[in-house]
Amino acid sequence: MQQESLKQYTTVLSIAGFDGSGGAGIQADLKTFAALGCYGLSVITDITVQNTRRVFESAALPASLVTRQLEVLVEDITINAVKIGMVSSSATVEAIAETLQNRLSAPVILDTVLKSSSGTDLASSASKKSIVKELFPLAALVTPNLPEAAELAGSTHLPVEKSDIEKTAEKLRNMGASAVLIKGGHMTGNYCEDYLLSSEGGEWFSSPRVRTQNTHGTGCTLSSAIAAYSAKGYDLHEAVRKGRQFTVEALQAGAGLILGHGAGPLHHFYRYRDDDRPRGTRPME
Repeated sequence: MQQESLKQYTTVLSIAGFDGSGGAGIQADLKTFAALGCYGLSVITDITVQNTRRVFESAALPASLVTRQLEVLVEDITINAVKIGMVSSSATVEAIAETLQNRLSAPVILDTVLKSSSGTDLASSASKKSIVKELFPLAALVTPNLPEAAELAGSTHLPVEKSDIEKTAEKLRNMGASAVLIKGGHMTGNYCEDYLLSSEGGEWFSSPRVRTQNTHGTGCTLSSAIAAYSAKGYDLHEAVRKGRQFTVEALQAGAGLILGHGAGPLHHFYRYRDDDRPRGTRPME
């Protein structure tokens, strides 16, 4: 094959925790990248012991080992976008920030993973402060859910009214984030509404709520999908729109499937395995 005919992969790097059940973390990120036509790379920050029911325990890898994982990838491979998920250690947050700032210029999508869906703390108090101080200024987009947004903003109540969510997003932007997507999955009602605030202004995204218990890894999937579309060159608002659409369709496709005895995963590869999609579901209009 002639050298001039070769094309580079579109690559996305996930810096996140390991989930042995495959529904969230590194595993969900890599599945999302692959489903959207990107080549996934990974740096593991934490090892979790979990299944579909809950997280039983977790352990952070040494910051030096995380740094080394990242360094050897950066020196060899062109990285088009980065997604950051679970980082439980402040030392690791600082190490990641230093390497990204000095050696990468790709857009960074920061998913502020503070707790598991079952309520287990996944970030120390020091790590939360470091995430705001070190990673917010480097991120093209920060994607907290409602509880995470409230905690990061120092609020004592959950913002559920649209006006409160908009004020919380503005506060997070003032804390150093270039853009904020507050995910409204914890809101009630028949629609799931997310709010994006960037330098271009605010935009609400709305879609019918998918009735399913298989929601494990939804936040990981959404942030990874946004990172994948960012790697492909889409602007932020369009990357968010397309990332949400992929996530909703993956939720729909996984609603009728069973894995384990708790909250199962999304079906990331529904576009390629139509025979596995539950009967009667269809993509969003």
